[in-house]
Amino acid sequence: MNFTWMIGGEAGFGIMTSGLEFSKICSRLGYNIFDLIEYPSLIRGGHNAYEVNVADFEVEHLKPTIDILVCLNRETLERHSQRLTKDSIVIYDSDDFDPKGDFIKVNVPFRKITNDLKGQLVMKNTIAIGSSLAVAGAKIEDFYRLIEEHFLKKGEAVVELNKQFAKRGFDEGLKGIPVPRSWLIKKDKIKAKLVMTGNEAFALGSAIADCRLYCAYPMTPSSSVLTVLAAWQEKIGMVVRHSEDEIAVINTAIGSSFAGVRSAVGTSGGGFALMVESLSLAGVTEIPVVVFLAQRPGPATGMPTWTEQGDLLFAAHSGHGEFPKIVLAPGNVEEVIKMSADAFNLADIYQLPVIVMTDMFLSESHKNIDKELIEQFISSYQVNRGKYIDDGSQIKKDLIKPSGNKSKLNHFLRYKLSEDGVSFRLKPGVSGFFYQANSYEHIEDGHTTEEAQPRIDQVNKRNGKWQTYFEKDFKLPEFYGDEDSEIIFVSWGSNRGAILEAQKQLAQKGKKTGFWHFTYVYPLDEEKIRKILNVKKHYILVENNSWGQFGKLLLMETGIKISEKVLRYDGRAITAEYIINNLKLKI
Repeated sequence: MNFTWMIGGEAGFGIMTSGLEFSKICSRLGYNIFDLIEYPSLIRGGHNAYEVNVADFEVEHLKPTIDILVCLNRETLERHSQRLTKDSIVIYDSDDFDPKGDFIKVNVPFRKITNDLKGQLVMKNTIAIGSSLAVAGAKIEDFYRLIEEHFLKKGEAVVELNKQFAKRGFDEGLKGIPVPRSWLIKKDKIKAKLVMTGNEAFALGSAIADCRLYCAYPMTPSSSVLTVLAAWQEKIGMVVRHSEDEIAVINTAIGSSFAGVRSAVGTSGGGFALMVESLSLAGVTEIPVVVFLAQRPGPATGMPTWTEQGDLLFAAHSGHGEFPKIVLAPGNVEEVIKMSADAFNLADIYQLPVIVMTDMFLSESHKNIDKELIEQFISSYQVNRGKYIDDGSQIKKDLIKPSGNKSKLNHFLRYKLSEDGVSFRLKPGVSGFFYQANSYEHIEDGHTTEEAQPRIDQVNKRNGKWQTYFEKDFKLPEFYGDEDSEIIFVSWGSNRGAILEAQKQLAQKGKKTGFWHFTYVYPLDEEKIRKILNVKKHYILVENNSWGQFGKLLLMETGIKISEKVLRYDGRAITAEYIINNLKLKI
């Protein structure tokens, strides 16, 4: 079973709330969901649409067709009619408009019901969910439970009023369709699942990793991380700060990390551009910081509420001068949770910036995941602070240089040369020891230098972190599909779900394929990657940008060139159908 439900209408009529409620109902009935909202970059007005893909198998992609379309206005039908089939169900109000087309029409009198029950017009969304559940084969009680949870704090009268709206919508849905679908029959065995976005997944991963400061200036599509963590901060002991701009954001995080707490920031491309000078500060001072970078189409303001993977090269080469950093790009909600938590360990172990990249498609889409899997990860996760000292008794003699003054303070060799490129880090304020940390090049105790040899030594030390990373923590891409296939997709990040679906559809047509899914995208271990990609195959690069940025990074880092590319850069996410329709090979 696999169907798509969509609701559309003018902003302000609870489109986002309705969509999330429908996703939660389907998840609680035992089905898998993946959803996405479409909205313009306007403060008020404009067309909003929310679509939910529901299936009885794992799903993390969107379907090309819509099976149930709820039209809260005429514009919804006009915008999405090309995705309808003769079997699609369109729910509408004949008092608003008369739909034209070859599909199943279900007239639900939203305005009349609202007037009858003396409610506000915004209650149309509650009516819509009720009628949608009716035509999809669910029970109204499945919606009642959610209404009770949402409105109980507002009193029993509010709960009962919303139930009346839902029931009227449900009854009209049953009357309007000849044969109700049997899609949403409650399953016998239901696992406890959580419905969450990529942004919520990053917030959860940060909490699991014991992040103690999150600082951000709101910027779509990363903004909800700030509000989610702000709601959690008292329970998890995290300071959540809405700063005045992105420069203050990154400097706050670097300062708090220097003081000894795990720190993170969140932004999108334009905000990240303001952060990169201070990212170099983190590089030279070797202060760990985690950056959540949720991409949207640029350049400049671009298309603020749409999706793209246009910032990869920028992230990999961000900051002036040469200093190591790590860039991770999870592909779905589960990977966001795990890799976000791992990012804090990597930042501490290697004492550098770690950038976790998503995009609007992953950041703002919902997916349901097994609660048990999250609990297992939480129980198995271990905080690794790396070479971090918070007690003077832990300091060995080779990390000390006597100051020679009467204060009896000792220089701590914060930047002592080491084989693995990582020096010991001391929590500021430990009695009897001090060191200097600023934006200048330095000698081992942190004091400024412009001499040639200390400069060479420190650059080589910092660069040495990558080799240690390759040996201990770098992860190769995960392979999906047929190892013997001559056709191999190569991609990164949120394209994962669309490519996996494309593989299924191609297999049904007799085309076997493989897929290398990269999540550790910078730096790239040349030796290890050449072993897996230097095999004679027909490689196809899939990216949500116009340059094929990961392909350029792959060529730069490993010398491997992929000629065939499937690129999309219209602000919409890569889909399975888009991939298949743009392949050069004959299907």
